[in-house]
Amino acid sequence: MTEATQIHGVLDAHGEKAAELQSVYVYEAPVRLWHWINAAAIVVLATTGYFIASPLPSTPGEASSQFLMGYIRFAHFSAGYVLAVALLLRIYWAFVGNEHAKQIFYLPVWDRQWLSGILYEAGWYAFLVKQPKKYIGHNPLGHLVMHLFMLNLAFLVVTGFALYSEGEGRDSWQYKLFGWVFAIWPNSQDVHTWHHLAMWGVILFVIIHIYTAVREDIVSRQSLISSMISGERVFRDEADK
Repeated sequence: MTEATQIHGVLDAHGEKAAELQSVYVYEAPVRLWHWINAAAIVVLATTGYFIASPLPSTPGEASSQFLMGYIRFAHFSAGYVLAVALLLRIYWAFVGNEHAKQIFYLPVWDRQWLSGILYEAGWYAFLVKQPKKYIGHNPLGHLVMHLFMLNLAFLVVTGFALYSEGEGRDSWQYKLFGWVFAIWPNSQDVHTWHHLAMWGVILFVIIHIYTAVREDIVSRQSLISSMISGERVFRDEADK
């Protein structure tokens, strides 16, 4: 934690008044590393997944010299393994990291301030309220969206490995761990469809995530983008006083 001057009106995730600091160390190195590895894996998965669902037209030349779709599938499978391992490590860090590392894995639905905070933040993002509230961790709406995002990632991992098990066979560890998915959707094309739709959900999240991060950095004058590099949340308007 850096040396900092006092500030007022900064809240924690539950709407309670937090430490009066100009900057505070929030995101530990493993969380930041997971964020950027996750972002890179999603870019690869979304791009290659699109071409797997909508293959490129035939390429000229001898078939023996062409392996474009093979490379695309290999990149997709490799990025999928990276995403899955990173997710498991992120879950582990929720248990051993600081309080902010575990925030997105639970929802305090019993907390009225948190619930009302969701509505307030929705109004802020919709330009219906004039002043933002300041939070050290995720604000209530961001907390809710990040939780849903993690559930979507888990769904992608489970359905992805289930589809991968079709090629590996029933004796594979992939089928033993994820073959139960076909008990829910016996037609594997349904699994393909839900997997594909879940990835579009991730793409929608990424667009909104980037927009809100840039917007909050500018309008709320509290760091979001740089926080995932340095780990520190900085409240710039208080530094100007």
